[in-house]
Amino acid sequence: MVYSLGVPLYANTAPLYHFLEANGWILRYGVPSELNRMVLSGEVGLSLVSSYFYLAHQEELGLLPDFSVAVLGRVYSVNLFHKGRLADLRRIALTTESATSVELLKLLLRERGVFPQYENREGGLELLDEYDGVLLIGDKAIRTYASLLDRFPETPHALPTRFGEVEVVDLSMLWFERTHLPFVFAVWAYRKANPPPLELVRALRRARRQGLARLGEVAAAEARRLGLHPALVEHYLWNFRYHLEEPDRLGLQAFAQALGLTFSPSYYPG
Repeated sequence: MVYSLGVPLYANTAPLYHFLEANGWILRYGVPSELNRMVLSGEVGLSLVSSYFYLAHQEELGLLPDFSVAVLGRVYSVNLFHKGRLADLRRIALTTESATSVELLKLLLRERGVFPQYENREGGLELLDEYDGVLLIGDKAIRTYASLLDRFPETPHALPTRFGEVEVVDLSMLWFERTHLPFVFAVWAYRKANPPPLELVRALRRARRQGLARLGEVAAAEARRLGLHPALVEHYLWNFRYHLEEPDRLGLQAFAQALGLTFSPSYYPG
């Protein structure tokens, strides 16, 4: 059987597979919530999965030790768009694409003493006609944010967070203010009974090296796909941490502890 990899088709994961050469394996695309299910059922052998999903299924899943999709500070694509003060939020529409972002939002609001009603809904900013806030992630979040900009600023420090009555809260930034640690959004995971071949793991490492070394090419391709300014996508991509280094592991551990979960990863040996 051909070994399959699950990949969310988001700009922020493109540097990991843009230069991956098919050599006995195939890519299967899906949103994180779909890929979570597929790796657990065995429909895909190895997949990028939501970090929350991994933490909740550590007994069944192994982890590649040197891969992550993480950020220290702003991520720009996990955003709560809302009207009014955070403390006054009563109804929030949630994306159905990611478990991690939803759990992070609930955690951050719960710690502020805010307990809104959450509902799963598909859509964009038009949902603010019905809800106080809407959580968007990935390409949809960054495209929505970009659509609010009337110009592209000289520096990311000048990127606004308020557009009239709509405010944009970057959840990764709130996590950084809370912990001073990176937030890990995704990891490569596999069922312990079906570990990936070593050659595939080595191919992923080569593809990542090429993706990061030629990030401008990756960003240009993703900017064309999304219809965004290339400089915006380039800044967006170089902001990520793709190696699950010690600070990222500490961030993942802190997220587990905040949710009342253990953190005892079983790492791939190769």
